Amino acid sequence: MSDNKFLRLLILGSVAIVGIIAVQSYWLLKTWDLKDQEFDTTMHIALQKVAIGIAKYNDTALPKTNLIQRRSSNIYAVNVNSAIDPRILEDFLYQEFTNFSLNTDFEYAVYDCHSDELVYGNYCKFSNQESLGPPANLPKFEDLIYYFVIKLPQKESFLLSNFKQNIFLALVAVLALSYFIFSFLAISRQKKLSALQADFINNMTHEFKTPLSSIKIASQALRSHLSIQENEKLQRYADIIFAQNERLNSQVERVLNVAKVEGEEMQLDLSKFNVAQVTSKIVSDENAKYGSNIVSFQNSTKEAAILADEVHFTNVVHNILDNSIKYSKEVPNISMMLKNDEITGDLILEVNDQGIGIDKENLKRVFEKFYRVNTGNRHDIKGFGLGLFYVKNICDAHGWSIHLSSEMGVGTQIKITQKSQKNGGK
Repeated sequence: MSDNKFLRLLILGSVAIVGIIAVQSYWLLKTWDLKDQEFDTTMHIALQKVAIGIAKYNDTALPKTNLIQRRSSNIYAVNVNSAIDPRILEDFLYQEFTNFSLNTDFEYAVYDCHSDELVYGNYCKFSNQESLGPPANLPKFEDLIYYFVIKLPQKESFLLSNFKQNIFLALVAVLALSYFIFSFLAISRQKKLSALQADFINNMTHEFKTPLSSIKIASQALRSHLSIQENEKLQRYADIIFAQNERLNSQVERVLNVAKVEGEEMQLDLSKFNVAQVTSKIVSDENAKYGSNIVSFQNSTKEAAILADEVHFTNVVHNILDNSIKYSKEVPNISMMLKNDEITGDLILEVNDQGIGIDKENLKRVFEKFYRVNTGNRHDIKGFGLGLFYVKNICDAHGWSIHLSSEMGVGTQIKITQKSQKNGGK
């Protein structure tokens, strides 16, 4: 992912998360206010019912104005205009609180006009929580004569108990933000490590190219020198130097190809070519390299011209054949077919070998970078685990599908399919 794309993704993600949290916070506060207003309205109705009950009990009339006053969010004063019996008051309070589902603890005090003091009544419990310390210092109301004061010490807890869903959604938003920040930091770190790795691989492999070219020129000169050719032992040494140089150069090229595939600027040089001819030449080169017909090729297509990157296609076929040869039992026996699907007309390149096969556990990971199949006691199979990773990425870049199936002890089959034009292929 390029830096610009990563930055855009970061900005969009940040805006989305901040927006969600802002909206969630707004509605959380709004809902809290609504709950508080609803609670206050219910309290006014319940306390009015209590006042009516006391007035009937005392056979007096209630004041027409200023019946209920709210000093703070959880303290109310109720003016009943007559003497109040604390026991009767407590019964009325319990009854009305229960009727209106105000199941929250409360404490009350009754004003004694003779002593000009609030006489504390009781701490009345609906919950199993302990009382919050000594009796509350409830305020007096100077403009009232016969009144009682009630305090709700557990009001916030009561509102929160009816607020669980909103709090849960707010916590989810906070967790989402935390996860986003954590993911961003992890991705940033991984991106830096990947960039360092790519730079290291590119620098290392390019540094190898110059000495490898020099070794190749020198080994070719040695092999062609008359005195070396006359000496069988020296000729063998020169051939070993040349062969190992070719092998090392091949591995360096493979690493460079993978680096190009992973690069953001990878461009496919598309051209139209005859895939049957190119594949046939690759097979001929492989057979010539090993001095025997280890790979057979059969073409049953009528039209084998495709639009693709010929260099990458050639590397793909070489990598598949290289894997089939490396994982063969003894003498490689590989068949390659180019054909059209009888129903869809899709172009299919199929490679079958009779190698050691791959078990189901490893089959899921064969296209992963640097992953190599466990070969047990065999230690003669060399490589970096980049071949099939490169193949998969090139197929994806061209829009081809690749399928690998295998059975232990029987062999492996790889199918690369290019959809026909009528099925949306390139």
